[in-house]
Amino acid sequence: MRTQKSLMIAAIATLGVLSLAACTDSGAPAPGAAANNGKTFEFAARTTMAKLNTAGAITIGAKFDQPLFGQVDPSGKPQGFDVEIAKIIASELGIPAGGITWTETVSQNREPFIQSGQVDMVVATYTINDKRKQVISFAGPYYNAGQDILVLAGNPSGIKGPEDLAGKPVCTVAGSTSEANIKKYTDQVTSLAGYAECLPLVSSGRVLALTTDNVILAGLAAGGGGEFEVVGKPFTKEPYGIGVKLTDTDFRMFINDVLEKAFADGRWAKAWESTAGAVLPLPALPTVDRY
Repeated sequence: MRTQKSLMIAAIATLGVLSLAACTDSGAPAPGAAANNGKTFEFAARTTMAKLNTAGAITIGAKFDQPLFGQVDPSGKPQGFDVEIAKIIASELGIPAGGITWTETVSQNREPFIQSGQVDMVVATYTINDKRKQVISFAGPYYNAGQDILVLAGNPSGIKGPEDLAGKPVCTVAGSTSEANIKKYTDQVTSLAGYAECLPLVSSGRVLALTTDNVILAGLAAGGGGEFEVVGKPFTKEPYGIGVKLTDTDFRMFINDVLEKAFADGRWAKAWESTAGAVLPLPALPTVDRY
């Protein structure tokens, strides 16, 4: 059984590079299309892309407390793989990083924030599932995670998988897919607002484990000073997508186009290398689901 400290990346995959032309959409371009780094961007009038491009600004929902994927640094600036993916999408709208307003989203408020228009999109370790697709739409996936279990280093409780948690206390986050999944195995679930809040409970023995997606646990374990380890046996599939309004098919398809370009030209791999790649190996490229 390996701990997360053994997952340091040894090599960076090389992907083919494609030259990118200015992003366009069918139909008449929006007036006053903004430029970014010398590129002019034109989009069909009245689309979300045109609106955001003309404004030169976008509001993006992200996690602020998840190492490697979405966490604010001491200056309050978000960092992580999700953040870099969001910046790639904004750049293809002609919006520089300085034009992004970051809004903290937690598991319970992601759908309401999208539906109300409080954010233009959400990139926040957001698992695509059929229930959520009833109220919002997803572009992606841009990463495939899997739910795992974090325990004290040395695994004194001998937990090897979710079956070992039957009748035992576990911590996770309220409103997450992890919460729904683990309740199939134990009725002793403590649900808090953030995953980091579970760590003191694991340390004290009040719960035996923290469970959520493996990449989130990897970041928490890496920052835990050797106190924790991850079991390393994911038991679900958690495809991460980018949430947008339910009826905004044009915007969803645009984001899918951007993701596929980023897969091909190396920007996705670079985003991983500069964030989660400090702890985890470069994963396989996901396949976008254009449902």
